[in-house]
Amino acid sequence: MFRYKYEEFFNLHSLQKSLIDHFHLCTHTRYCDNWLFLFIVTMRKRPQVASASSSSEAKTKASDEEIETTTENDNAYVRSAKRSGFVWMIAFLAAMYSVWGVYYYQYQNLPPPLTAEQAGKRGFSEIEAMKHVKALTELGPHPVGSDVLDQAVQYVLIASEDIKKTSHWEVDVEVDFFHSKSGANRLVSGVFKGRTLVYSDLSHIVVRILPKYVSEAGENAILVSSHIDTVFSAEGAGDCSSCVAVMLELARGISQWAHGFKNAVIFLFNTGEEEGLNGAHSFVTQHPWSSTVRLAIDLEAMGIGGKSGIFQAGPDPWALENFALVAKYPSGQITAQDLFSSGAITSTTDFQIYKEVAGLSGLDFAYTDNSAVYHTKNDKLDLIQPGSLQHLGENMLAFLLRIGPSSHLPRSNVVEEEGKTDHEAVIFFDILGTYMVLYRQHFANMLHNSVILQSLLIWTTSLLMGGYPAAVSLALSCLSAILTLIFSVSFSAAVAFILPLISSSPVPYVASPWLAVGLFAAPALLGALTGQHLGYIALKRYLANLYSKRKQLSPVIQAEVIKLEAERWLFKAGFVQWLILLLLGNYYKIGSSYVALVWLAPPAFAYGLLEATLTPVRLPRPLKLATLLIGLAVPILISAGSFIRLAGIIVAIVVRLDRNPGGTPEWLGSVILAIFIAVVISLTLVYLLSYVHLSGAKRPTVLATCVLFGLSIVLVLSGTVPPFSEDTARAVNVVHIVDATGRFGGKSEPSSYVALFSTTPGKLTKEVEQIKEGFECSRKNVIDFVTFSMEYGCLTYDDTESGWSQSDIPTIHVHSDAKVDERITRVSIDLKGSIRWVLAINAEEIEDFTFKEAEESEELVPVGDKTSLDGWRIIQYSGGKNAPTKFDMTLIWTKNSTRSGRNVDGQKDEQHLLLKLRTDFNRLTPKAEKIMSKLPPWCAVFGKSTSPQTLSFLNSLPVNF
Repeated sequence: MFRYKYEEFFNLHSLQKSLIDHFHLCTHTRYCDNWLFLFIVTMRKRPQVASASSSSEAKTKASDEEIETTTENDNAYVRSAKRSGFVWMIAFLAAMYSVWGVYYYQYQNLPPPLTAEQAGKRGFSEIEAMKHVKALTELGPHPVGSDVLDQAVQYVLIASEDIKKTSHWEVDVEVDFFHSKSGANRLVSGVFKGRTLVYSDLSHIVVRILPKYVSEAGENAILVSSHIDTVFSAEGAGDCSSCVAVMLELARGISQWAHGFKNAVIFLFNTGEEEGLNGAHSFVTQHPWSSTVRLAIDLEAMGIGGKSGIFQAGPDPWALENFALVAKYPSGQITAQDLFSSGAITSTTDFQIYKEVAGLSGLDFAYTDNSAVYHTKNDKLDLIQPGSLQHLGENMLAFLLRIGPSSHLPRSNVVEEEGKTDHEAVIFFDILGTYMVLYRQHFANMLHNSVILQSLLIWTTSLLMGGYPAAVSLALSCLSAILTLIFSVSFSAAVAFILPLISSSPVPYVASPWLAVGLFAAPALLGALTGQHLGYIALKRYLANLYSKRKQLSPVIQAEVIKLEAERWLFKAGFVQWLILLLLGNYYKIGSSYVALVWLAPPAFAYGLLEATLTPVRLPRPLKLATLLIGLAVPILISAGSFIRLAGIIVAIVVRLDRNPGGTPEWLGSVILAIFIAVVISLTLVYLLSYVHLSGAKRPTVLATCVLFGLSIVLVLSGTVPPFSEDTARAVNVVHIVDATGRFGGKSEPSSYVALFSTTPGKLTKEVEQIKEGFECSRKNVIDFVTFSMEYGCLTYDDTESGWSQSDIPTIHVHSDAKVDERITRVSIDLKGSIRWVLAINAEEIEDFTFKEAEESEELVPVGDKTSLDGWRIIQYSGGKNAPTKFDMTLIWTKNSTRSGRNVDGQKDEQHLLLKLRTDFNRLTPKAEKIMSKLPPWCAVFGKSTSPQTLSFLNSLPVNF
């Protein structure tokens, strides 16, 4: 216990002088503390003359007691410059527990599944819906063109007819088996930009429910859409049998309610979505009911189970506003929409067709739990969490019951240019999956501008009052925030770079995402602590130098005051970093800017309420724990769950990160995850970390993070926690390839081999050792699959001559090649029975082209409006079993083509191609089947619209044919 008497500090006259000096200093620094009060007390304690009255002596005695008490209180403040390390650790653990609790409640807390009896005739029953999921998944994978898809369509048709039979007597239920003719689709954005998507022979089930006695209902419809088809590699329990099941159960419920509606509800069960959104496009462009649709709702899955949330909305916010009013378990984040529209998530849904082609507004829902199983064998019934379908079903039922009787459906069906809309954007996010906050962009502008202007005003006033010392202190505190970010990212990213060198897999956390906490979050926290500690030291040195010029304080008190001031500056640095992010987000109209707002305003309010003072009398005190708790409560409540969710989605995306297998650095996925985690930690822990410097918790914190990191590394290196599991597998492809590239004119024999490659980063050494079968892995095994290139993979040529024949190889035949005003070449293509293929046309040589079926006069792809992708114009085709397999093309050459198709020696350059063609068959050759049977349990075949099926043929046409 320090206990200083007033006389022990200074003599009377020197104290008065130093206090006057310090008063001038404090008016420039705003850190006057209690010195003004001490100055007043000093004046009252000047020496008493001998002739002083007894009353004066009494006053002097009282003044002595007051001074001693005041000084004792000031010393108590100084002594409390050390905070309990135990208290800080408890605060840190409480914050982490709160973060996890928010995430769990927001994303994992699902409603109980209801039986048919519990739901009632008009309610939604997950138990009944799961019967549909079970029936569809038992059929196995049902891709476009398969017999199994026909069975799945028939199942939906029968279920729809049953709904019609049990509907309310005042409700009409119309069931239409819609068979679409050939069509072509060219999207202006998204993953299919630059491609022409052609389809044929697709079958859909369309169910329209409307009141019998409301004549205008048939002219105004609400569309609810999802797809029946799956990729060839998955049975599709999540994507999207769960969506189909929800729609069937919704249709049953709506058929009991629709007599009170003013609008029809159309349920579209389409096929062809997995091959390029073809089902939605064929409905929008060919079905007569499509012209009545005013609002579109798409149900999708990019994982399996969990909460289905809104990840796209608009352009008209009417649907979103009504959903927010009535949804029982609202779930949706504009952050997901921002990421999706930016291209950071490379995927798309039917909602793009409804927006771009039909000009509709609406909502797009998606399941995103267990995203690592997307399009693999593990998209299975067992992984659907109980309550997942109940969550979506109850939300959708309440929403349809609200908008069904409405007379105010959006009526703007004008297709707008990419990125332009007449509708005002809306910011939306849910809180704990219980409430949805929603406000329009103009209100966001006012709110953000208000906070920004007030913040700038406060900081400007503070700097003007504090002068140069305050400006330098602010700059050093900002430097501390920058160092925190730099060191956090550096430490975490360094681990990500090292992992491929020391681990059997560059992504060892896929099957156990919690490993990312030890591998990346621990180094990120250590780096953040290091960076802020360096900033803290720099700030203390400056403040010490500042106070040393005014020797009014004893060394002990001066040291403690400096620590207290430095702590406050570090806390306020958090305001600056979030203010900058808010400024940037507001300028670029980024909807996710609300995150910066909630991390700026509540902590600033708590600080102003509990810490700031308008009087310069008080000594700086340690920051109150209540300031931290009150300041972080709202930010954690609103955004913590979303941060964890995004980290989980990044982990899942890593499984299919390498779109050109081997073309992406092995460390890239881990670096992306590490940087995301580090940025979140450095930005959000800035307030909490500022409290650690006055506590004894630095060393325990460093030790704990090092132990956590070391333990995680040990688990990875020892193989105790494998990178993949049977339920969360590595995405691979096994393709038997017959390569006739460069064989135009039948001059050489095609080569046959089986390729093994993976979209998950990492070598295939371990997999090949288990499979054997003569595979050789190399980066020299480059294969051009037209839609992508295999830069690293494993090939085997052993026993690959069976399971296919010469008659399966597609042919490209040049009918004519003439030049009058322009050079025009007519080509015919025979796909030899393939109903799934892709063709690339050299955009440097071919300016335009037309494309049509061989026996039809109507052009599927007319002249004009072509785009290219990496120098190639892509046609991607998918159709049903009866789709045509012969086509004619007219190629219009560029007028200024400089290439002749010859190399530098004047010889024909067979590598300079005019056309590239790949045809696919969902058929296993004996060799491919043998390899598939030997795939390790931690591997799963991955399918997507651009990837080949199990048997592919490659052919081409050189420029100099």
